[in-house]
Amino acid sequence: MSDLHFRPADEADLASVVRLRDDAARWMLARGVTGQWRPGELSGDHFRRVMETGEVWLAETAGRVVGAWELWWQDEDAWGRQSSPAGYVHRLMVDHRRVPPGAGRQVLRAAEHRVAEAGRPLVRLDCLAGNSRLTTYYLDAGYRVVGHKEGKPQPDGTRKSFTLLEKPAPAGDA
Repeated sequence: MSDLHFRPADEADLASVVRLRDDAARWMLARGVTGQWRPGELSGDHFRRVMETGEVWLAETAGRVVGAWELWWQDEDAWGRQSSPAGYVHRLMVDHRRVPPGAGRQVLRAAEHRVAEAGRPLVRLDCLAGNSRLTTYYLDAGYRVVGHKEGKPQPDGTRKSFTLLEKPAPAGDA
């Protein structure tokens, strides 16, 4: 998908990111992935807070937002204090109605390259424990399971368990 372009989100993009996130949650639920995301769970305020300490990135094609991710520079709730700096990818999502298969992997690669550009040697992410399909997706993308986190706090106050994964940031981008 060569016409996919990436840029940081700003205040004017918040409604688009919330809509994309809600659509991704509905897509998961329609495929039997429960317990991960729910429509209406996150508002623009969530993404605004992320932009204060991290980054929210968009994937666009033909002027339309079709993907996004959050990039955090620390995640002590899941990973604790770490001696090796990393970038933490969260809420990777694509609009499955508007992008072909493989676009999610392209968005993930863009996130990994952004981590490398920031000079961080590792890319870390987590996925809901028990979501074997998503865990396999990340393993196929070169990540390795490095741990588990029980009871990680969520934006809505609930606690969930996650599988922790990491891989080296792409070489040549730092």
